[in-house]
Amino acid sequence: MSHADLTMQGEPAGLLAGPPFAIPTKKLAMWLFIIADTMTFAACLIAYGFLRNGTANWPRPFHSITNVALMTLILLTSSLTMLLGVRAAKIGDKAGAFRWTMITAAAGILFALLHIREWLGLIGEGMTLLKNPWGTGLFGTAFFSITGLHLTHVTCGVIALIVVGLRYQGGRYNADDIEVLSLYWHFVDIVWMFVVPFVYLLNLAH
Repeated sequence: MSHADLTMQGEPAGLLAGPPFAIPTKKLAMWLFIIADTMTFAACLIAYGFLRNGTANWPRPFHSITNVALMTLILLTSSLTMLLGVRAAKIGDKAGAFRWTMITAAAGILFALLHIREWLGLIGEGMTLLKNPWGTGLFGTAFFSITGLHLTHVTCGVIALIVVGLRYQGGRYNADDIEVLSLYWHFVDIVWMFVVPFVYLLNLAH
């Protein structure tokens, strides 16, 4: 029996419909973005490490980890609520998926507000991109660049969560869109786990 005959009979046709490990286009695009963005953050943190080790009077302006610990707890909790949102979407619980997605967005907003409050506090102490009262001005450049890049990602994520959540509730998006967005949000959370030790814990005052 020829290959064409097998295809005509139906069963093998399903096997030939696509590659066995095919990834949906939207999910593949998100993974490619995450891989590229990982390189960006990795380059920033590596450059920060070289800069810090090569500068004798590197400032240690942080006297407490309370604020950064609270920010970290909020972001980790938001990953859990995002997971709950994806699970609800996959089982068809539309109201639950929307609710958890909005809770995740609210957590992201709270994280951003705490971050901005921290920035304002440091600026109030005399820290800018180019100078500070504790040591080399390069610290401000590095700190605001890395945390600013991460905060930008959080802000974009919050906007995306609200937009996708509303469109999902309105029937324009489906569970796959919630899942794809969750990949981005988890990536943002993982990056923060590297920012905290590099930027905060290593710069605690003695």
